[in-house]
Amino acid sequence: MRRGIIATLMLAGTAVPAAAQTHLGKDWQSGLHWSVAAPQGATWTLECRFQPVTYEASPYDLRHWSNRIRTSGIGADRGRLPGQDGRCALTKTGGAGPVGLALVKGGIATAQGTNDPARPAVVTVF
Repeated sequence: MRRGIIATLMLAGTAVPAAAQTHLGKDWQSGLHWSVAAPQGATWTLECRFQPVTYEASPYDLRHWSNRIRTSGIGADRGRLPGQDGRCALTKTGGAGPVGLALVKGGIATAQGTNDPARPAVVTVF
């Protein structure tokens, strides 16, 4: 009986009402700009979370659901999130030098950097 209650609570906590999702169609990279700096060519992993959205992933998947992206790279890179709010964590995974992360909203950059693989650079913009 107790296990059934816990499973129900976990399912109830993960449900997202349809009204809370924004449908972006094909324009899913229309939100916050993100930029990673790694001046000495360090490798990194970036994970960003944001409010749930649906978008057209392919002609057969017209309402793909997402609330996070994860990417990795070497050196500098940049891109966009689907919405105007988000929280990103940049983890250095190897190489020389520090890594830095910036999120830009309304022309104002919020940035953080790290040189320690055990301490990610975290930036939150709401």
